[in-house]
Amino acid sequence: MAEIVTMPKLGFDMAEGVLVRWAVDVGSGVEKGQLLAEIETDKATVEVESPYSGTVLKHLVPEDSIVPINDPIAVIGEDGEDISNLSLDTAEKSEESADAEEPPEPAAPNGKVMEAAPDGASLPDGVRASPLARNMARVEGVDISRVQGSGPKGRITKKDIEAYLASPKPAPTPTLSQAPAFAAPSREDTTVKLTRLRQAIGRRMTESKQWYPHFYVTYEYDLDALMAARKLANEGLADLGVKLSVNDFIVKAAGMTLREYPNLNATLGDGEVYHHGHINIGIAVAVEGGLLTVVVHDADAKTLRQISAEVREKAGRVREGKVHPDDVSGSTFTTSNLGMFGVEDFIAIINPPESAILALGAARKAPVVKDGQLAVGWRMKATISVDHRVSDGAEAAEFMRAMARYLEQPVLMLV
Repeated sequence: MAEIVTMPKLGFDMAEGVLVRWAVDVGSGVEKGQLLAEIETDKATVEVESPYSGTVLKHLVPEDSIVPINDPIAVIGEDGEDISNLSLDTAEKSEESADAEEPPEPAAPNGKVMEAAPDGASLPDGVRASPLARNMARVEGVDISRVQGSGPKGRITKKDIEAYLASPKPAPTPTLSQAPAFAAPSREDTTVKLTRLRQAIGRRMTESKQWYPHFYVTYEYDLDALMAARKLANEGLADLGVKLSVNDFIVKAAGMTLREYPNLNATLGDGEVYHHGHINIGIAVAVEGGLLTVVVHDADAKTLRQISAEVREKAGRVREGKVHPDDVSGSTFTTSNLGMFGVEDFIAIINPPESAILALGAARKAPVVKDGQLAVGWRMKATISVDHRVSDGAEAAEFMRAMARYLEQPVLMLV
């Protein structure tokens, strides 16, 4: 029996996605769990697996189509199966919309339809292009108006940008009228269009600061024992290609501490607090034009080696622009680390719908007093931001002190 594949919801606030590429052609077989398509969300390009096994009988939307979540995108069934009686009304509408020549004419504030500017001037940059192609052109520094589109009505796609980048460019011919070797830096005003990712971050952070009453608690940790344990572990694991980071220890410590403080691993509902049974820690990762959160699921139950390998693998996919749905979904608590930039301490904005986020500064050598004597020790400051509707300062302070038990006695994370 034929099954309909729909546009998946790949993020908390995802409303639509761009079907970038079909990985399986019509008429080809596909196994459940096999890569079926690449879909671009506000956050990243996600590799989506097939939910069914069988033969791809029909693609319901073409590549570079913007499709609302839950709309049909493909049909999978038995080879040669008749799907003429299958109800695909929603899918056909999506396909017609994707093939439309122009978007609907914009309405003015008074409700009257505005006239479109001539010669394609109403289109961004005056050209037809997919959202992914525009973003790729921006990242690569390509003047998109110079690219020849191969899509309907000359629409520029990702493949066109790739072809343009791969094509040889003529070397500039020197002329007497060329500017001198030294030129003053440009002082011209510029306008940069917000990417889908930047817009999504703006929406979520505005929502968080508007509706989540934040409060903050800062704690300084003694990392002498942790740094010594990390050095020994990395020396012992060097032959296996394993290298533990300070952040790996922090993720493990936060996960174990959250077992004792379910209010900080929670989501606020309508008159109730939902305590998540799993502790899934998100780790903010900087990417071009913003940041994404990769998720270590069940961080409290995983070893430091597992956490280290998982974070490296997922962060690598994120930076390449291709992630799996599980890489960036399902977090219940988030950490944000700016220590690698030498930042001593900062505060972070809660990532909705979570109730807390932990901001981490640099692990640094600092003058400390030990047994009445001045000495040098490893110290790190961390600040937790908490939704005051869910928890209070005393509980947050207790959490931070309880986490010190693991960070300052790292052997507890190994048993």
